[in-house]
Amino acid sequence: QAQVVESGGGLVQSGSSLRLSCTASGFTLDHYAVAWFRQAPGKEREGVSCRSAADGSRKYADSVKGRFTISGDKSKNTVYLQMNSLKPEDTAVYYCAAAPRIEYLCSIEAPDYRHWGQGTQVTVSS
Repeated sequence: QAQVVESGGGLVQSGSSLRLSCTASGFTLDHYAVAWFRQAPGKEREGVSCRSAADGSRKYADSVKGRFTISGDKSKNTVYLQMNSLKPEDTAVYYCAAAPRIEYLCSIEAPDYRHWGQGTQVTVSS
């Protein structure tokens, strides 16, 4: 059964860093487009970052550009989201999603993704 599982969330202070992990089972994550989304209380789900399966190119939302980095480890079948200089407005449940799409421009639109994790909570205190 194909699934992804997120981990690495937690409670940190403003300015701190966290690294989220997204580990897949049942399929090879490197062959899939992978994206990170987040949803804060009372807000819609927001696309944060994605990685293309075609060439590994990456995309970031303007709100996280320069602070967040998406990367992968083939040997662990895992994609990471390194989050630096965290702000209280980054507080949300973070979700990993994967899709069998081979495109040079990856998407951070939720309907484009098939496999979703259960989410991991990130809370940034001021």
